[in-house]
Amino acid sequence: MILRLTIVASILACFAAVAAEPAADALPSIFNGTDFTGWKLPAEPHWTVKDGVIVGENGPAKKGSRLYTERSYGDVVFETDVRFGDAIDTGIMLRKPELQLQIGVSRSLKRDMTCSFYTGTYPEEARAKGVEKLLKPGDWNRIRIEARGDTFTVWLNGTQVSRYTDPKYAAPAPIGLEMHANVEMRVEFRDIRAKPLAE
Repeated sequence: MILRLTIVASILACFAAVAAEPAADALPSIFNGTDFTGWKLPAEPHWTVKDGVIVGENGPAKKGSRLYTERSYGDVVFETDVRFGDAIDTGIMLRKPELQLQIGVSRSLKRDMTCSFYTGTYPEEARAKGVEKLLKPGDWNRIRIEARGDTFTVWLNGTQVSRYTDPKYAAPAPIGLEMHANVEMRVEFRDIRAKPLAE
């Protein structure tokens, strides 16, 4: 009986390990907190570094902008803290063709779709669940994305909120941070980390 309980406990532990959020200390930083080393800074002056934080601000012209890593990533675990106010439409861009993880209010749906995937629309199976209970408006929120093969899994503040599978988004590409056009907004990113799963 004790042996059977031990075996069951071991199996359950294995399942828990598979579902667990990746360890923070296992992900190396890809932002040095000082400047844009390792990033492709766009020509428009929308992105700055202040007190260890990447700040994106869309001015009155509301042209929008994207900031990309110099390195391309395929299978990867990516993590960042993000802080934003109400009137925001931003996202994290992955793979090629580009897949967007939405942060903030969708312009098309007119509601918050944080941690849902945008593919030109918001497929039902790509929409996050339970975000309203986890999101801390105006405060720092930690987002993790695991891109493994054709499956994309997202955690918000330590809790899994979405998983989307689509073989279309297959090729490695730089990771991007977005500010949507036609929205006057401010967004902040800090403690940005990424680790290719092959390493």
